[in-house]
Amino acid sequence: MTAAAFAQKHPAAGNNELALWASGGRGTTGRTAGTGILSFGLRYGWVLSGPHGPGPLRGSFEYAVDAVPATLVFQSATTFGTGIDPVVLKWNFERRGRWAPYMEIDGGLLFTSDQVPPGTSNVNFTPGAAFGIQFFGRRWNPSLAVRYLHLSNAGLTTPNPGINTVQLMIGLGRFFR
Repeated sequence: MTAAAFAQKHPAAGNNELALWASGGRGTTGRTAGTGILSFGLRYGWVLSGPHGPGPLRGSFEYAVDAVPATLVFQSATTFGTGIDPVVLKWNFERRGRWAPYMEIDGGLLFTSDQVPPGTSNVNFTPGAAFGIQFFGRRWNPSLAVRYLHLSNAGLTTPNPGINTVQLMIGLGRFFR
């Protein structure tokens, strides 16, 4: 088969997305500024709409779920976690040749072996947002994004300092029917 036969579909209504990703960054504010977070995930998504919208905002809407089997939190002691983001709302801007930007917001839960940050909770909420670029034309295609992730116990315990990170996110994925 030719390489074109393996080239993936673009994010069109009725397509699904399967992706592997990794993201990592450091805390940006307050007493948790020195905390680092490294996560590895698997995404399954459903493209729910065809392209619509005006001019450069034209794109398609996707809903996805991320399983996050491994998260390392680098604080006073390295802590292991696992989680799920059951709500990922993604806007796939219309393709520009072999690439297309996207943006997303997401939210989920992270369960850790030790309290994150120390003295708080083993259960944290993980709202976030990302802006990135997807590259097309191969069977599995790369993506690159800048991601904001907030990690907080949402007041389940006191104190609740939270961790705000800016992360680099890389992925490999494909859209298919």
